[in-house]
Amino acid sequence: MNTQQQIEERLWDYIDGLSSPAEISAVESLIAENREWQEKYRELLNIHQALHTSELETPSMRFTKNVMEEIARYQVAPATKTYINKNVIRGIGAFFLSMITGLLVFCLSQLKWSSGSSKPLVQLPSIDKLSQDLDKFNYIKVFNSGWFMGFLFLLIVTGWIWLDMYLAQKRHSTSL
Repeated sequence: MNTQQQIEERLWDYIDGLSSPAEISAVESLIAENREWQEKYRELLNIHQALHTSELETPSMRFTKNVMEEIARYQVAPATKTYINKNVIRGIGAFFLSMITGLLVFCLSQLKWSSGSSKPLVQLPSIDKLSQDLDKFNYIKVFNSGWFMGFLFLLIVTGWIWLDMYLAQKRHSTSL
């Protein structure tokens, strides 16, 4: 805060009676000694007196009615059923349903099925074998694969589309 703002703030507190007794004596001594403080005090005191002596304008009797008529001229937002496209909702649902189905098919295809023996249908590997397999897992091969790059590309494009939609909505709301 610059010094002019500090001076005004302290003087307004003094004029409004919000200052502490120590602050009041400090401001009074500054007003008595400093010409800049004297001029600013007179200016703010004149503003304070003008605010309290002048009468505020009263709004017209039709003020509320005029405001309501002005608001009525603008188009009221329609109900949500009319501006939410059901095909978009269905498309989003179909996307998530296909992703869940694909994940389920992938998981089921990775299971080792056996039949005609006394062994259980599904053999779960032991924790030791899982930890050994994870140690042998080649992460570079996964992150350099076409599937991963395609998925990453899809995420980036989707993110840009959502950002564009957000900014367009923001521009539209500020233009109203």
